[in-house]
Amino acid sequence: MGFEVDRGLEHRLEGYLSQTIGQHLARREQRESFAMYAHGILGEGERKSVEPIAARATGDLGSCERVQARLLNFLRDSPWDDHLVRREAARHAIRALQAQEPITAWIIDDTGFPKQGKHSVGVKRQYSGTLGKVGNCQIGVSLTISTRHEHVPIDFALYMPESWTEDDARRAKARVPKDLVFKTKPDLAIDLITRALDDEIPGEIVLADAAFGNSSEFRNTVRIFGLDLGVAIQGSTKVWLLDARDRRHGDPIQCQELGITLGRRAFRKLTWRGGTGGKLSSRFAFRRVKVAHDDGTDGGDREPLWLMMEWPDMEAKPTDCILTTLPRRMSKKQIVRTVKERWRTERAYEELKGELGLDHFEGRSYPGWHHHVSVVLCCYAFLVSERVRHFPPSARRTRHGHPLTVAA
Repeated sequence: MGFEVDRGLEHRLEGYLSQTIGQHLARREQRESFAMYAHGILGEGERKSVEPIAARATGDLGSCERVQARLLNFLRDSPWDDHLVRREAARHAIRALQAQEPITAWIIDDTGFPKQGKHSVGVKRQYSGTLGKVGNCQIGVSLTISTRHEHVPIDFALYMPESWTEDDARRAKARVPKDLVFKTKPDLAIDLITRALDDEIPGEIVLADAAFGNSSEFRNTVRIFGLDLGVAIQGSTKVWLLDARDRRHGDPIQCQELGITLGRRAFRKLTWRGGTGGKLSSRFAFRRVKVAHDDGTDGGDREPLWLMMEWPDMEAKPTDCILTTLPRRMSKKQIVRTVKERWRTERAYEELKGELGLDHFEGRSYPGWHHHVSVVLCCYAFLVSERVRHFPPSARRTRHGHPLTVAA
C-alpha cells in the first residue's frame, strides 16, 4: 500500500481539481465531469476507461448509462484546452518538486498503446518498445521533467502515421484537426520542447534515446534553444576523434568500432546509483568527437561533443553510445549519473499505465485521446506532489520503496 492519507489530502485534491485545474474549464459541467473522471482514474478499479468508471460511480443501470454518456461527451466533444490544463498540472508538480531539489533534465521518450482493430486514431502496425516488437498500437511521444529522485511526464503528443494524415475519410471520422500535418517523432519532440520553453518549464539538459538522438536536426535544434543534450545514437554513427584543441584527426570511425578498437581496458567502471538489487554500475569510456554525418554543413564547424561509450562486463562489445554537450568541468561520474536519468522514465510509464490507466482509453477520436491523457497527467502530477510531501528525498532509502498510490 501507499502512504497514509492525512486529513488535508481530500481537501487538497478537491481544491486542485475545482480551482487549480478548474480555472481552465469554462463551464461548471466541465469541471464536474473532469473531477468525476479524475476520481475514477485515481480509484481502485482495474480498468480506467469510461464504462467502468461510470459503473463504479453509480449504483444502478439507468444512472450508469447517464454518467457514461456524460463522460463520453466530456472526452469526445467538450471544448477545453489540453495545453492549459497540462501546463497548470506541471506547475503544481514543479512547485512541490522544487521545494525539495532542482529540476535539471527533460526526458524525451515514446511509449506504445496496444490496440485491437484499425479505427483508434493513429493506430498502425509499428514498432513499440512497450511490446518489444512490431504490433498494432498507437505511439505517444512524451516530455518528462526530472529531479534526482522523481520523474513527472507533463506533456504528450500522439504520433500520426502518414496512413492517417493522408486519408481524409479516416481523419474526418476520428475528428483529426484540419491543420494537422504529418510529423516525425523527432518533430513532435521539438514541438514538446518548444512548448515547454514557452511555458518557462525549468530544465537544463534534454535526454533521449536513439529514436531521437539519431536526428541531427533534433540535436541541432536542442542546441539552438540553448539546452545541453545527452542523447543515444546508433553504434554505426561515424565520428571524427578530436585532439586536445578539439581539432579533427584521422578518418571518421563508427562509434561502436571505436569502442572495440580502444579495448575493454580503456573502459572505467563507474557507479551512478544505488538500486534495490545493489549498486548500478558499468564500464564507460569517453572521447571528444565531432559527428561525421552528411547534413550539408562543414564538418570543421560542428560542435565538439563528448562520446560516452558503455561496455557492460558480460557483453562482447560496447552496447550504448551517447553524445552529450555536458561541460568538461563535470566529472565523468557526474556525466554518467545525469545521462542515466533517462532510464527511470520507464518507471513513470509503469505507474501511469498500471495505476492510472494511461493506455486504457477505449475511444477512437483525436480529441478524446488527448483529453484522457490530460486527465491522467493531472492525476499523476497531484500524486507525485503528495508523494514528495510525505517522502522528501532526505527520507528515502530507495526510489522503489514508495508506491505512487495513497492508502485510505
